[in-house]
Amino acid sequence: MPRFSVIVPAYQVQAYLDESLDSVLTQSFEDFEIIAVDDCSPDSCGAIIDGFAARDSRVRPLHLPENVGLGLARNAGIAEATGDYLIFLDSDDTLAPGALRAIADRIGETGEPDVLVYDYARTYWTGESVRNTFAEHLTETGPATFTLADRPGLLKVLMVVWNKAYRRAFVEAEGFTFPPGYYEDTPWTYPVLMAAGSIAVLDQVCVGYRQRRQGNILSTTSRKHFDIFDQYDRVFAFIDARPALAAWRPVIFRRMLDHFSTLFTTRGRLPHGSRTEFFRRARAQCARYRTPGGPAPWRARLRHGLIRVGAHRTYRALWSAKLLRGRLRRLTGAVRRVVRAASLQAYYRIQLRLPVRADRAVFAAYWHRGYACNPAAIEAKARELVPGMHTSWICRPEDAHTVPTGTRPLTPGTYRYWQALARSKYLVNNVNFDRRLVKRPGQVLLQTHHGTPLKTMGLDLQDRPAAARSMDFARLLANVDKWDFSLSANRYSTLVWEKAYPSGSADCTTLEYGYPRNDLFQRATPADVARLRESIGVPEGATALLYAPTHRDYRRTQHLGLDLERVVRELGPDFVILTRAHYSYEAPLVREPHPRIIDVSGHPSVEAVALASDALVTDYSSLMFDYANLDRPIVIHSSDREAYEAARGTYFDLHSCPPGAIAHSEDELLDIFATGHWRAARSAQLRAAFRARFCPYDDGHAAERVVRRVFLGDTDVQVTAVPPAEQRPVPVVVPAPATEPGSPAVPAAAGSGTVPADRQAAPAERGLAGAQSVKGT
Repeated sequence: MPRFSVIVPAYQVQAYLDESLDSVLTQSFEDFEIIAVDDCSPDSCGAIIDGFAARDSRVRPLHLPENVGLGLARNAGIAEATGDYLIFLDSDDTLAPGALRAIADRIGETGEPDVLVYDYARTYWTGESVRNTFAEHLTETGPATFTLADRPGLLKVLMVVWNKAYRRAFVEAEGFTFPPGYYEDTPWTYPVLMAAGSIAVLDQVCVGYRQRRQGNILSTTSRKHFDIFDQYDRVFAFIDARPALAAWRPVIFRRMLDHFSTLFTTRGRLPHGSRTEFFRRARAQCARYRTPGGPAPWRARLRHGLIRVGAHRTYRALWSAKLLRGRLRRLTGAVRRVVRAASLQAYYRIQLRLPVRADRAVFAAYWHRGYACNPAAIEAKARELVPGMHTSWICRPEDAHTVPTGTRPLTPGTYRYWQALARSKYLVNNVNFDRRLVKRPGQVLLQTHHGTPLKTMGLDLQDRPAAARSMDFARLLANVDKWDFSLSANRYSTLVWEKAYPSGSADCTTLEYGYPRNDLFQRATPADVARLRESIGVPEGATALLYAPTHRDYRRTQHLGLDLERVVRELGPDFVILTRAHYSYEAPLVREPHPRIIDVSGHPSVEAVALASDALVTDYSSLMFDYANLDRPIVIHSSDREAYEAARGTYFDLHSCPPGAIAHSEDELLDIFATGHWRAARSAQLRAAFRARFCPYDDGHAAERVVRRVFLGDTDVQVTAVPPAEQRPVPVVVPAPATEPGSPAVPAAAGSGTVPADRQAAPAERGLAGAQSVKGT
């Protein structure tokens, strides 16, 4: 007997059925059966189901001789089910990865409840995913199991059948079945929750609720929406048959009126000319089941009162007035924004006529995110070395807390923002400033960039539309022409930047000085590393792997190329994984907590996270170039190399000059760690060659060189390549072995031996408090 029977009714969903069934069959928890019900679908649903059944014995096909509708198709699936628990999945929705494992674990933890309620997220055709807004009612605090009377707030969670698991013995004992018609979930869900002797919750998104552009039955215009009256007749009949449930009558009555109101005011559902009839039937239903006492806000009471007295025209008038008020509010807001934008630009034009202030500098990074990257390191050094320098940092209000004391935060689009851009002598950014920026005589613009380029950039994207998308190359060149200085980490980067971002100005100077954001790696101490590991939550003695993949131009959603739960399980209890999502996604790599997977996507400093880790696992992220300065192991996971290079392109073949071992699959990655190759001699040799090529100037003084050249006008700044063997980054936490199987003995990697005396005392400059980067690169 399987643990779960997953019932999937299918009718005219051939475009989505494959993905839905796949989402179940690829679950890490495998003790289930799928009862796929072909509701006499006229499209290819039946053939798709048969194809899955032929490939996987867990799929049990059920072909109905005639179309019976969603509710009766589910009943047919229930009749065939043999699992301990029933799970319903609509055939255009999907189970989230790991959902069945989480559901099984929670059922075990809570002692086999009658019903387990879990969360869902609406997934849109645009790729956007929005979690249920009433998720707070699924918190797992309090008793493990309860009844609906203990937590009536559960009724606010969407009343559907597919966000719950039902103990089959409970369903059979109570005789629950689905009725025909629209809104068949209503007379199932309310009775099930009211009758359940034990309910538990799982605060985890387990279902992706697809929001289709068209084809959703409840979004079609039809008289079948009148079925809602019959469905609530069934709910109240269930309550009336059980006197112990009488206390729920006023609650269900209020929810029924809310449901009527929503349906009545939703455009496109009721046929033209049928609203009067609908309102009349709603009034009759109200008179039949009215039970005072249910809690409701005053606005809902007004709606309910109008339905009770049958004030159809008044209701529609108030509804129309509400819609008109909303339109006027939006129009007023649009006019206000236009007027404010014109006022700001007029103010900016005035400021452009006032003198440039030589003691003012404006910094920004990553499109107005927090205090980060090369601009942050330069800003800190400028305040240290330049007498009387006043600095400002442009960032979003939610990132203002990352800006250090003594630096003024500026919110984009404000009057102070435009004043600073107009009158500050120095403008420093790792991306471009606002396209409306007027570069004035006397102003100095420093472009720091934000990584050593592996993937193609700038003008080199002209023949790569998947990566370039809507990039305006003429605007790009106009911005480049404003640069006075372009910062480069190495000779390789210099050659790329000058080709990808060719300046039309003869005065633009490339500063091949190294990256200031990497100064931290040469200045940090073991004490700094220990504090960082403790603050992030790395257990003492554990080996911390930083997993930081880059974004994919050929995908709209975040790419997770590894099953991290499997990886951390295979690596063993001595390993933890620090996951860092690319900043462009604004979302973590792993949504659900795991004791040995720590999300560090929100940490303000990628450099600090790198210091806290023992090794890096990445794909094509430029973080590998910075991380190499630490002389700690790097493993490349390159599972989609062909697709990535076809969409984005790279400037060199990473496989010809890797910073360490390369895995082409998850199994190869696990093998690299199992055999010790990730930190053995061959990997150290590859890393040393990589550092020699890409990290020659990262000696801890790059920020000082930039400030002396740009802010102090010192044209005699000298930079000398430092051989990797002479660089002294902070030691690695877990020492690497000197040799690997089959390799000759070589000296241990830098940082794996005794801590030099001059590195045992003072913490890194600024104490790591001004963390210098956000998310990934």
